[in-house]
Amino acid sequence: MEELDDAERTEAAAQAFWEHNRSFVVTEDPAREKFYCLSMFPYPSGRLHMGHVRNYTLGDVIARFHRMQGRNVLQPMGWDAFGLPAENAAIQNNTAPARWTWANIDYMRGQLQRLGFAYDWSRELATCQPAYYRWEQWFFTRLYEKGLAYKKVSAVNWCPKDATVLANEQVIEGCCWRCDTPVERREIPQWFIRITDYAEELLNDLDQLEHWPEQVKTMQRNWIGKSRGIEMSFPLAAPLAGITEVPIYTTRPDTLLGVTCLAIAGEHPLAKALAEGRPELADFIAECRRSSVAEADMATMAKKGLDTGLKAIHPLSGRELPIWVANFVLMEYGTGAVMSVPGHDQRDWEFARAYGLPIEQVIAPLDPATPCDLATAAFTEKGRLLNSGEFDGLGFEQAFDAIAARLAANGKGRVTLNYRLRDWGVSRQRYWGAPIPMLYLADGGEIPVPADRLPVLLPEDVEMSGVQSPLKADPAWRRTTLAGQDVEHETDTFDTFMESSWYYARFTCPDLETAMLDPARANYWLPVDQYIGGIEHAILHLLYSRFFHKLMRDEGLVASDEPFTRLLCQGMVLKDGAKMSKSKGNTVDPEALIARYGADTVRLFMMFAAPPEQTLEWSDEGVAGASRFLKRLWKAVHAHLAEGKVPGGIDVAALDDEQRALRCKTHETIAKVSDDYGRRQTFNTAIAAVMELLNEIGRRGDRSSPAGLAVEREALEAAVLLLAPVVPHAAHALWRALGHDTPVIDTPWPRADASAMQRSHIELVVQVNGKLRGRVSAPADAAREELERLALADEHVQRFVDGKPVRKIIVVPGKLVNVVLG
Repeated sequence: MEELDDAERTEAAAQAFWEHNRSFVVTEDPAREKFYCLSMFPYPSGRLHMGHVRNYTLGDVIARFHRMQGRNVLQPMGWDAFGLPAENAAIQNNTAPARWTWANIDYMRGQLQRLGFAYDWSRELATCQPAYYRWEQWFFTRLYEKGLAYKKVSAVNWCPKDATVLANEQVIEGCCWRCDTPVERREIPQWFIRITDYAEELLNDLDQLEHWPEQVKTMQRNWIGKSRGIEMSFPLAAPLAGITEVPIYTTRPDTLLGVTCLAIAGEHPLAKALAEGRPELADFIAECRRSSVAEADMATMAKKGLDTGLKAIHPLSGRELPIWVANFVLMEYGTGAVMSVPGHDQRDWEFARAYGLPIEQVIAPLDPATPCDLATAAFTEKGRLLNSGEFDGLGFEQAFDAIAARLAANGKGRVTLNYRLRDWGVSRQRYWGAPIPMLYLADGGEIPVPADRLPVLLPEDVEMSGVQSPLKADPAWRRTTLAGQDVEHETDTFDTFMESSWYYARFTCPDLETAMLDPARANYWLPVDQYIGGIEHAILHLLYSRFFHKLMRDEGLVASDEPFTRLLCQGMVLKDGAKMSKSKGNTVDPEALIARYGADTVRLFMMFAAPPEQTLEWSDEGVAGASRFLKRLWKAVHAHLAEGKVPGGIDVAALDDEQRALRCKTHETIAKVSDDYGRRQTFNTAIAAVMELLNEIGRRGDRSSPAGLAVEREALEAAVLLLAPVVPHAAHALWRALGHDTPVIDTPWPRADASAMQRSHIELVVQVNGKLRGRVSAPADAAREELERLALADEHVQRFVDGKPVRKIIVVPGKLVNVVLG
């Protein structure tokens, strides 16, 4: 029997067995219940970090558990291979992004294999492979033909360092999410996909996702941002450039009589018309363009504006209102104009204070005790109307309906639903991505690349200058012909979230050469039963994947409405209280730990140190402790086998009390661990339960009789099986050492025997004034009075009572007795 100290040999033997027997290669089997377990695939950065190790160990434990439950388990792995880091690294290292990426993939694949993850490597894919992005390009052309993909000039977030567009979600506190460079606003032609057409379905279907964290669903609901409001028009006092009115949308029509000005975006047609003759306005609009278009940044930046001199007419009161150009209004959101209510909107209050605009109160608190001092801040809560003429005294709902009716009667407004969600901009002005499959005609028109010309290949043998995309710099690549016409390829590439929005589906049929998906195979495996990844992907990746899945459904490629049934968002790995990073010098190298302790120890620590959704604080002592526990298990099995006897079956009737107690603990542990793995997904408590079982084996194990040996064998075998998803290499060797020909991965999960868990006696903790002072054994059906008597009679307890008056005795059935002294 191998020694655990030789973890390298033990783990290599198990991995060789799995590879030789193709243990994790699966096919569709309609006769078996399927289970598709997927961890978010990695970007091939070059090295695994501890966050990767935790994420993929969680997925592997879940996959192995369900395999032992008899399910047909698919757990694939691939590479999210396109993206800016490869371009930047290629420039720094004077190489091509493709070479850098494939070298990293080769290295990281080896790292994953050394950790013993049960992946079906026959399904491996990389998003930079033409066989993959070909079908993404084909699907985009289908969306274009359906009118779901379109191109328009748009104000975008521009990262000047990376020279590319960023989605709003990729702007963090005004800076690029990758390089922390301050973001600018620019107007450039962009390709979009109409995610807004699916806004209502994306919102409603969140209710189907019963096994998603509520936090993720709330974040998506807020991002979609459905609201009920009124779309109304403010007529211009004097038309300009053919414009006669300014439309706006508001969810707070109850504040309408408190409007003191209108604010329009720098890109609004009125602002553009005025800017031609006003240099100061043109300069201000140019300044607005240099700021981010992300809402979070708009909310925190300094509010700036310029009076246009134009006037609008209030649709109810008829008063004239000044029109300002403001940096906090975006043409991309709503109508590009907002009504400013300084008394009841904090942003408008700050703007009014900065420029001396009137601040008028039209809402009073429902509770007179509620503070409302417009000299210090806006009152933003809903309340009762005042200074609003005929609407005075109305609450919010009454005022909404009454004002909506008056506006509708005057032809000035209507109730409508609106969404915060905006269409998905998928263009990126970079090289290392899938080329957008569109062609431009000489007359300025556009057509999709025909299906028989796909994929539009990305040239891989390129030189990276860092100044211009090789696609833009290469006329031979750009220019081509179609049906005798000269045409040019689009030189933008897809946002990499396009690739990661459907990879989970391609894993079901990665070898398919004739279509994007095989519906029969895809519908066997989909939806993914368990998806694992970080909470940071709640909006970007997870929302886009849900959207893409519905697009594929409507194309007839999949039958389900949602891609992921159950979602587990694992916490970060911290060291010294901070996220691991090279800049902080607090990283831990997984390879060094594997070399020292073995992969099983690393996996065990990752699962035991914290519940999966919580942050994990790194502990070198914790890793050493995990190693010591594995050695204890190994030694316990070794000592048991050293008896040289093969125990027979268990004669329950012949067991003594100690043997019954150990057998009871074994089956209680099986029941608890099964629930912890399956329903609760609290793997740390599952491991703790097996540790307790090993302690019980040490305390009650009896090798002096066949019955005792058989009970101990049952307990040890249960411990090995219950730990097999976490420490698969050690379990593989120990199971074989215990005399089994069937490998542990193909052994059914143990089942708890209810009859074995029926205790004739139970052990209770006895406390004196809340402190542990002894333990007593009592009949399982003992009355409260009997438990009190046994507790007070215990010799250890008597030493602490020692004639003192007993004020009361607290009994927690099945657990403890607490003697409270007076």
